[in-house]
Amino acid sequence: MNIKGLEAAALSVRTLTVDAVQAANSGHPGLPMGCAELGSLIYGEVLHHNPAHPEWPDRDRFVLSAGHGVLLEYALLYMSGYDISVDDISKFRRLGSKAPGHPEYGVTPGIETTTGPLGQGFGNGVGMAIAERMLSAKFNTGKHKIVDHFTYVLTGDGDLMEGISSEAASLAGHLGLGKLIVFYDSNSVTIEGSTDLAFTEDVLKRFEAYGWHTLSGDSYNFKEVAGLVEEAKGVKDRPSIIKLTSVIAKGSPHLAGNPKAHGAPLGEEEVKAVKKALGVPADSRFYVADEALEYFKTRRELWEEEYRAWTDRFDKWKSENRELYNEWIGYFNWKKPSEYMIDMPEFKTGDKIATRAAGGKVLNAIAKAVPNLVGGSADLGPSNKTVMEGAGEFAKNNPSGRNIHFGVREHAMGSITNGIVLHGGLRPFCATFLVFSDYMKPPIRLASMMKIPVIYVFTHDSIFVGEDGPTHEPVEQLAALRSIPGLITLRPGDAEETAEAWLMAIGRQDGPTAMALTRQGLVVYSKYDKNWKDNIRKGAYIVKEPDGKPDVIVIATGSEVSMALEAAEKIKDKRVRVVSMISYELFKQQNDNFKNNIIPPNIRRVVVEAGTSFGWTGLVLNDNDAVAIDRFGESGSGREVAEDMGLTAESLVKRILL
Repeated sequence: MNIKGLEAAALSVRTLTVDAVQAANSGHPGLPMGCAELGSLIYGEVLHHNPAHPEWPDRDRFVLSAGHGVLLEYALLYMSGYDISVDDISKFRRLGSKAPGHPEYGVTPGIETTTGPLGQGFGNGVGMAIAERMLSAKFNTGKHKIVDHFTYVLTGDGDLMEGISSEAASLAGHLGLGKLIVFYDSNSVTIEGSTDLAFTEDVLKRFEAYGWHTLSGDSYNFKEVAGLVEEAKGVKDRPSIIKLTSVIAKGSPHLAGNPKAHGAPLGEEEVKAVKKALGVPADSRFYVADEALEYFKTRRELWEEEYRAWTDRFDKWKSENRELYNEWIGYFNWKKPSEYMIDMPEFKTGDKIATRAAGGKVLNAIAKAVPNLVGGSADLGPSNKTVMEGAGEFAKNNPSGRNIHFGVREHAMGSITNGIVLHGGLRPFCATFLVFSDYMKPPIRLASMMKIPVIYVFTHDSIFVGEDGPTHEPVEQLAALRSIPGLITLRPGDAEETAEAWLMAIGRQDGPTAMALTRQGLVVYSKYDKNWKDNIRKGAYIVKEPDGKPDVIVIATGSEVSMALEAAEKIKDKRVRVVSMISYELFKQQNDNFKNNIIPPNIRRVVVEAGTSFGWTGLVLNDNDAVAIDRFGESGSGREVAEDMGLTAESLVKRILL
């Protein structure tokens, strides 16, 4: 271990940090300065990675869950040899910079995930460790290990206060994820002051109760921390957390240990004082020690040797396991649904089946053809109909299982699923009731931000849940999901549309997809549009067309398409067109010609959906033509609740005839 090289790297982290934050007049210098030694050790000695090949499948993953300290990563990515420069760092937090204010996936080479909302990175790390275990069980042989890496996460007190970390840690301990190692930066400081203000628990005892291996040490003792990492790596049946005491803004003569250094520039005079204390010229700008660059140059040679050794091992494995290699290619390279041999279930006009049940049949058909489809539910698999038959249960002693039992942990489930996608090689989905999508909003938002193809299955999608009452009857959730940029929300109206929704979701590469499915049975209806399977991918199509130009167009989603069709049949003195709009977001993206063919201008439109009217009023010409629910539900049978809230075919007829 080159202690002098590591010390030079730590010094450089501090100088780059204080100058970058000062230049931006914004940022969080405390963590990078306090964790400079730890970060240097992680990037220099702990991680098996290769900056020349940042997409190496068997690289160790590093997640900075405490994303406000991102300058720690930028400084070390630069010194390690990734495609980020000092000039990029000098433009910290500027528009278009490779050094945004928090880590952003896809913006900065070497950043594994977008973090910032505390605790999300912790959950991502659990997902990455799950993916590593699944893939190692699938592809490793007795002779060759081609998937054999660790996931490291750096967290702070804030991460561990957030409930998502508790959810994710509990599941990780249950699953015995021995390839997951978390560094807990314990500096006893939060924005408001000492952690004693609100956080006095014994964190390591909590993690012991979760089934974790716990260690502690001094963040500034290179040899001690390296030894703790080796000890943690030797524990195969449990994840490890290493608590490392540190001083926030270490190196600052007047602000070290001070909460003021957490999230604000140190000031010009203190920056000069830091540089003087570190022994670098006070007038230097973005100083990087030559010894640090030389140290990492030497390390890059070693990383290249490790990478070449892996590629040699991979080539031997490939030549001896051609069938397995072909599966590897399928796992790590995108395929369109049409490229799979999917034996889709058939649904006939007149069949009555809940879209959640139809979704379960389609999911199982896809799962048989798409071997890297994995996922599960937040303890609602039988209700969500998301159990993949014959695929086994992923467990501590069964890493080959594809069904994941997330337990009642929706928030962590979302973040873990994001981590599985980010790792690469697997296509995950997760499921719960639509009303509980509220628990998952932060990871859904981040998935959209990262443009990663997570699939969310949300069942029990309306007031027709009935007897469970308003706590379980989603009203505003569809509007909330549609408000997330980049998320495509699909609400199919029958079993046939549900099959297409699943194919749309599994075929998407550039962002997440949510499906809202019913508990109640829906009749499969005939479709006027013979090209409906093509047009549904544009968001909407014509289900029923009258003779002659329509007088009114009824636009419906999900279960309300059947209601609209029933209402249209009851109306004799108006020509009614019924449109199924599976996705308002997709429809809005289409050209005017398509949209005007489906919904011509200057013809009255009535929108009907068992949810809030929020978002729909822009589609109708008169706000009163949005037939929706702008209050919470009631307890009673689905039919009784619908009648009470005016959401029946008879009520719709009256609205159309107004």
